Amino acid sequence: MERSGVINIYKEAGYTSHDVVAKLRRILQQKKIGHTGTLDPQAQGVLPVCLGKGTKLCDLLADHDKEYEAVLRLGITTDTQDMEGTILKESSVQVSEEEVRTCILSFQGEQQQVPPMYSALKVNGKKLYELAREGKVVERKARPVTFHNIEVLWMELPKVKIRVQCSKGTYIRTLCHDIGEKLAVGGCMKKLLRTRAAGFRMEDSRTLDELQAL
Repeated sequence: MERSGVINIYKEAGYTSHDVVAKLRRILQQKKIGHTGTLDPQAQGVLPVCLGKGTKLCDLLADHDKEYEAVLRLGITTDTQDMEGTILKESSVQVSEEEVRTCILSFQGEQQQVPPMYSALKVNGKKLYELAREGKVVERKARPVTFHNIEVLWMELPKVKIRVQCSKGTYIRTLCHDIGEKLAVGGCMKKLLRTRAAGFRMEDSRTLDELQAL
């Protein structure tokens, strides 16, 4: 019997969003399953997954705002904009905590963000990360995104932990990169946790192992 609805999955590090769907198909023994927007393999947190007739909601849920907690590492620039990539440049972080805080908060509101090359966006039918792996860099148009709220949770330079409430289509990796560029020291994302997506909260989520046990 095919199940229909939405399951609030806690995606653990090391899985792609596609991996989560594949594992759920085996656990639930049904094919009609879809996720509501990709999370980077090393990212963790909320990933709403739609089942059966619920798959009609995938695009609708993906359009909702999201909330993240991220650790920004200043002084390092990488090709992927996170610590998983190749380091392109290292700089000493000669900035004050107040300068960092002011810079981070300046990104609140509507912004234009250029999607990273290492992303699942398609250009002429090919995903950007596929082109990036071939050593190609293509021009990407800046897209409007909105940072509804950015909060600095703690700061131990060169690391800063932030909480971000943002619109769909926002790349937190790119925000970290852009903060580093504005401070002229470089920056990338060290860690990412999605705490809320489309009204689903992290405290209500279940891992794949927990779902298997149920």
